[in-house]
Amino acid sequence: MKIAIIGVGTVGSAVATAVKNTGFVHEIVLYDRDGLRARAAADDLGHAVCFGFDVKITAVSNYRAIRGSDIVIIAAGANQRPGETRMDLLNKNASTIADIVPRVMANVDAKSVKIIVLTNPLDVMVMLTQKLSKLPAGRVIGTGTMLDSARLRTILSRQFGVSTQSINADVVGEHGDSSVIDWTSVSVGGLALDDFCKQMKMPMPQTTRNTIEHRVRNAAYDIIRGRGATWDGIGSAAADLLRCIINDERRILTVSTVSGAGADSVAVSLPRIVGASGVIATLRPKLSASESSGLRRSMKIVRKNYDAIK
Repeated sequence: MKIAIIGVGTVGSAVATAVKNTGFVHEIVLYDRDGLRARAAADDLGHAVCFGFDVKITAVSNYRAIRGSDIVIIAAGANQRPGETRMDLLNKNASTIADIVPRVMANVDAKSVKIIVLTNPLDVMVMLTQKLSKLPAGRVIGTGTMLDSARLRTILSRQFGVSTQSINADVVGEHGDSSVIDWTSVSVGGLALDDFCKQMKMPMPQTTRNTIEHRVRNAAYDIIRGRGATWDGIGSAAADLLRCIINDERRILTVSTVSGAGADSVAVSLPRIVGASGVIATLRPKLSASESSGLRRSMKIVRKNYDAIK
């Protein structure tokens, strides 16, 4: 399995490390406009290979070298700075995607390649990538709210004192400020959230839920204030998505992909079955009336921002 990573900044480097550590790829190609940075990343990660899985890691200066890649991960683009929202990056990163995608498609097999998008604002960039690549929607996948959902599960895990592996909890909609927590479907150890809280005598009032929602939506901003950017979480999310595809695991992940047609098409995250062919099916989660309203609002925001690309 050959993987190409486009963009080797903090996010791209973290993705490369996480992907290497899966042991499921035999070759990783790193492309960056800054050739020196790409070579340095390839050297550094190449040295780390001695302590783990045997993976060929190369830096390349042209897109021809990504030929033969089964999956292309796009991590290029400007990162959020302190005080910026993901949407502040809209036109800047749209130009980056518009430059990258045609070059990628000229050097991969359009009949089989899958593209994973990490560039923010993610859902809009998924829509743009799918349009430019002309690939089936199920083969252009954004990590979406995988990381948001992981943040939610982590917070609930600490709140309840149970493993994240025992918690099913999803964030849907935009990977951004309009994301929606699907409280209706949250379960712990197979129990509905309210049942678990009752049995454990650990109430979860609305004020607590509001605080958790705030923490989930603002986690990235808090991390950016503290370390300048986020990379470890998204690197792990990308590697997990990659593993799901490579192994045809058919796990249900909250990834972003385009659904609908024409002016009604939009990319947001919903629970989706993911396997070797990409997104296989989309599930419609059980939502309360307010959650459904929030999801519709989130979809409208993503579509409006996509239509605003200059």
